[in-house]
Amino acid sequence: MSSLNFQTLLLANLKAGDLVGFTFFIGSMAMAAAAVFFFFEMSNVDKKWRTSILVSGLITFIAAVHYYYMRDFWAENGVSPTEFRYIDWILTVPLMCVEFYLITKKAGATSSLLVKLIAASVVMLVTGYIGEAIYGADTVSWVWGAISGAAYFYILYMVMFGEVKALAQSAGPAVAKATRILAWFVLVGWAIYPIGYIAGTEGGLFGMKVLEGLSMDIVYNIGDAVNKIGFGLVIYALAVSSKD
Repeated sequence: MSSLNFQTLLLANLKAGDLVGFTFFIGSMAMAAAAVFFFFEMSNVDKKWRTSILVSGLITFIAAVHYYYMRDFWAENGVSPTEFRYIDWILTVPLMCVEFYLITKKAGATSSLLVKLIAASVVMLVTGYIGEAIYGADTVSWVWGAISGAAYFYILYMVMFGEVKALAQSAGPAVAKATRILAWFVLVGWAIYPIGYIAGTEGGLFGMKVLEGLSMDIVYNIGDAVNKIGFGLVIYALAVSSKD
């Protein structure tokens, strides 16, 4: 393969000034680098945290692969790769919920907690996809957005006030601190997804157009990079601070 062809493949025909394409490219590279970091650091943390670090690596690796293809899709078609995004999220967001179970498992977290968190994340994503991809040009999209939001607030309640918080408090100060930080990621970081949803559906929020013109791809790309890498770094900091 010639160097010119390789360059074309690497850049996927991104054009100068394409801010959306640039964020896709940065997102894929950042999450690939994070995945490599987490995989290599697994051997440097206590054995009890290795599964959590592995999951962090899987989250960022899956996202990096998807971002590579989403970048190509955007460059070639100039439209949002909505289906690719939801395939990514249906794999990575439940894994992010798994992290809450893993770090509180020794404090008594049960499989029922894991099922509830994963089920809520799946409902959030499936109804979000229906509203954005199927009914995105219809004002009924806000109904699906409301269902998706309810599932999101259930997860937020569990980690900030409910069972996850209670288990984290009994697991020790390090786990409690990590859980508080992760809860803020859910509160502030995950909020970027409904913002992107509102920006990307014609019905908006109850028919309002307050975010019309805002690029949902830029919103999502920034949110994904911050949330997925940030989640993993919090878990990594917990593992390092808890070394025996």
